[in-house]
Amino acid sequence: MKVLVTKKLPGNWISYLSENVEVALWEENYPPPKEWIIDNIRDKDGILITLTERIDKEIIDSAPKLKVISTYSVGFDHIDVEYAKKRGIIITYTPEVLTEATADLIFGLLIAVSRRIVEGDKLIREGKWEISWYPTFMLGSEVYGKTLGLLGMGRIARAVMRRAKGFDMNIIYNSRAPHDVDAKFVDLNTLFSESDFLVIAVDLNTTTYHIVNEEKLKLMKKSSFLINASRGPVIDENALIKALKEGWIRGAALDVFEHEPLPKDSPLISMNNVVLTPHLGSATIETRDKMAEIAVKNLILALRGEKPIYEVR
Repeated sequence: MKVLVTKKLPGNWISYLSENVEVALWEENYPPPKEWIIDNIRDKDGILITLTERIDKEIIDSAPKLKVISTYSVGFDHIDVEYAKKRGIIITYTPEVLTEATADLIFGLLIAVSRRIVEGDKLIREGKWEISWYPTFMLGSEVYGKTLGLLGMGRIARAVMRRAKGFDMNIIYNSRAPHDVDAKFVDLNTLFSESDFLVIAVDLNTTTYHIVNEEKLKLMKKSSFLINASRGPVIDENALIKALKEGWIRGAALDVFEHEPLPKDSPLISMNNVVLTPHLGSATIETRDKMAEIAVKNLILALRGEKPIYEVR
């Protein structure tokens, strides 16, 4: 069996994979060009990819022997799943393992933007802290007892909800259908209008693309915050920039963006009421290593004709 791997992985999982199959590896940290993937996938039985590689019809058609696409991610919107399945190709992914790490980051972003932690850190480092203390200095917003809105109620949203319980937050949510959870199901407009903190926790698909748009942002409280660590294109970024500039909402904390890396001329970079992180949701040593293990084992199991740990249905 021959497989193509488009990124180096944490731990010794490439070595483990090499003990079971013949591996061709892209050695750089930046994504391989599409032409490289097409040239190298022609004789491969499987491919292990990450979110930065888009596997479309052209690539799939270049691989007549391809049996498995294993993605090192919980999302799979970068794969033409429908076409791959028509070809009888198995698609595997790495859900669950990154849930807690991502929920930790989301809650960290929430606290950081509401209490102006990053802004305060920057103030000190730039030598601009000139008066030790006064009653109105860098006032932020409390988290305890506020209303948390969750757009989506999957694994990550539930993990965020567990953390919010420790802050005695009032939790509301919207999803495709109500769930048996200790939170109040509301319609989409109510979610936007009543949330003090709105956390985006949905997959990217045709129904969620730009679900956070100008119309919805105008429903939000002027004192509210938007937090996103799911997928960038869920938010209309131009509308969000307008909302932040014009004071429709108080602030935002973003781990994902419509275009990554975030363009250096993005207005978001110069805004003090925005916390930005470079797609760090699953970026812990423990989680990234476990993702590598699952992605590799998914690939090997599927190539052997056995049931993978996680398969996209």
